[in-house]
Amino acid sequence: MSEFESQSKRARSSLVIGTHSGTFQADEAMGVWMLRQLPKYHESKVVRSRDPAVLAPLDIVIDVGGTYDHSALRYDHHQRGFTETLDSHGFNIKLSACGLVYRHYGKEIITELYPQLRGQEDKLDTVYTKFYKTFLQALDAIDNGVEIASDPLYSDSTGLSARVARLNKRWNDPSPTPTDDERFEKASALCGEDFSAVLSHIVESEMAAYDLVEAALLKRHEVDAGGQVIKFESGGMPWKQHLYALEDKHSIPEHEQAKFVLYTDTAGMWRVQAVTVRGTAFTNRVSLLEEWRGVRDEELEGKSGIAGAKFVHNAGFIGGCKTFEGALEMALRSIKGAK
Repeated sequence: MSEFESQSKRARSSLVIGTHSGTFQADEAMGVWMLRQLPKYHESKVVRSRDPAVLAPLDIVIDVGGTYDHSALRYDHHQRGFTETLDSHGFNIKLSACGLVYRHYGKEIITELYPQLRGQEDKLDTVYTKFYKTFLQALDAIDNGVEIASDPLYSDSTGLSARVARLNKRWNDPSPTPTDDERFEKASALCGEDFSAVLSHIVESEMAAYDLVEAALLKRHEVDAGGQVIKFESGGMPWKQHLYALEDKHSIPEHEQAKFVLYTDTAGMWRVQAVTVRGTAFTNRVSLLEEWRGVRDEELEGKSGIAGAKFVHNAGFIGGCKTFEGALEMALRSIKGAK
C-alpha cells in the first residue's frame, strides 16, 4: 500500500520553497509538488519571485536564479553552460527543474510514497529509471525545447505540459481571481495527480509482475532443457521489460536467452509469443515457423501435426494452442527450425 493517504497527517514544514513568478510551466510546478512529498518540505510555502533579494533567504529554490548548486539547494537550468542530464541511467535529455529535483531526490520521493521499496535497491532503481523514461523525461525535453521527432506528423495538446500551460491566466482575462499563485497551486496539484497515477501503475502493476517473471526465468530449464522457453503461470502481465533486465541480472548467456514465452489468455488458450530483440518492437529473436504463418485450426493441425494448434499470426510473433504441451512443441520446433 502506498503512503499517499498518510501524508496529510504530517506536520507542515516551516521551510520555504522558491521558484519564479510570472507564467508557470510544468517543470517547476512538478518540481514543487515533488519536493512537498518529502517530510522536510511537506506542505511548504512557495514564494514565486524573480528578485534575487527575495530568493536569497529561501531554503530551496528551483527554476530561477541562474545557479545549479546542490550543496546550496539551488536548482536552475537556464544558465549558459548548463548541460546536466540523467546520464548515470543512460539518458541524454538536458534536465529541467523537475529533472534536477528527480536526480537528487527521486529515489527518496519514491520510497516516501512506496516505503516497501526501501532496502530493495534493484527494484527501486528499476522504478526510478522506468519512471523517468516513461514520464519525467518528456517534461525535461519539452521545457528545454527538444522536439519529439525531427518532422512531427501532428501536434499534441493533451499532454501534461500543455494542460499546465492552459492554467495560466489568459492575456485577455480581466478577472483578478484566481490569483497567479492560486493558479500555480492548481497546476502543481495537477502535476501531482499525473505523477501519482504513472508511479502507481509502475509500482503496483508493472513491478508486481517482476517477481513472477524472475521466478519463471529461473525455472525455465524445467520447461525446456535448453532454457529458451519460459512458462508464465498467468497471462496478461507486463513481462518484456523485466525479462531483459533479469537476463542481465542473472547473466543469462545469449544461447540460453528466451526465444518464446508461454501463457494462457483469458479464454484459456495457451499462447506462444516470440521474444523480440532488445530495443526493437517487431524483430523477433526467433519467429514461429514460416509455413505455419497465417494458418488456423484444422489446416494448422494438418500442417504442423500438433493436436489442438489454433493459429499462427501472419508475422510469426504469436500463436495459440489448446494445450500447454502443444504450445511448447510449437516453440521448440520453431527454435530448431531457426538453427
